[in-house]
Amino acid sequence: MKKIVIIPAYNERNNLTGVINDLKINAPDFDYVIVNDGSTDDTLTLCSKHNLNVINLPVNLGIGASVQTGFIYALGNGYDIAVQFDGDGQHDAKYLHKMYDEMIKTNSDMVIGSRYIIKDGFQSTKLRRAGIRILSKLIKILHKQEIKDVTSGLRMINNKVMEAFVQYYPYDYPEPETIALCIRKKYKITEVPVTMRARNEGNSSINSIQSIYYMLKVSFSIIVDFFKKL
Repeated sequence: MKKIVIIPAYNERNNLTGVINDLKINAPDFDYVIVNDGSTDDTLTLCSKHNLNVINLPVNLGIGASVQTGFIYALGNGYDIAVQFDGDGQHDAKYLHKMYDEMIKTNSDMVIGSRYIIKDGFQSTKLRRAGIRILSKLIKILHKQEIKDVTSGLRMINNKVMEAFVQYYPYDYPEPETIALCIRKKYKITEVPVTMRARNEGNSSINSIQSIYYMLKVSFSIIVDFFKKL
């Protein structure tokens, strides 16, 4: 199967070289594309200097639009499998083959790299973990399926899910909402345990106040999505 890693990047100039080297060493059979989301640092210059495969968005559109751009690219270039993979160094490419094996073995449509199965490595802040638990319980109540790491940005999807995400992908905070969408469409989702790292450099786009807004907004979106099947 043709496999590609989609790397959304906003001001990740100091992290991208390590991310690409990790992929080349630990997952050399996966292609990659960086989606430069209107970075204001010299991320694009770095990509050009090192001849990295990059799509340049001229303005900052947000995580949802940049990831969806990657899915459009993957679908248009005949890829069977696409992986969302952060550009900040938190994800470890050594887990990609484990996720792929899980996808094939279980015939899953989406495989999520989960921090909360063995609970090892970087676990995010206490406030954000509380929000993740609330979102996980909401999805379980509505859809009768438990997903432990609903906000994981390490996700592998097949061609069927790619086609759905090209048609619709939330603008911001997309992971929990798209999990609910996939369950509603009866796509099979499984999780595999992974260990994540703290960011190498830079800051998360979500602070403590934004975490509360995030939880409320995404909860509302998940509830609205649930009623689409009724």
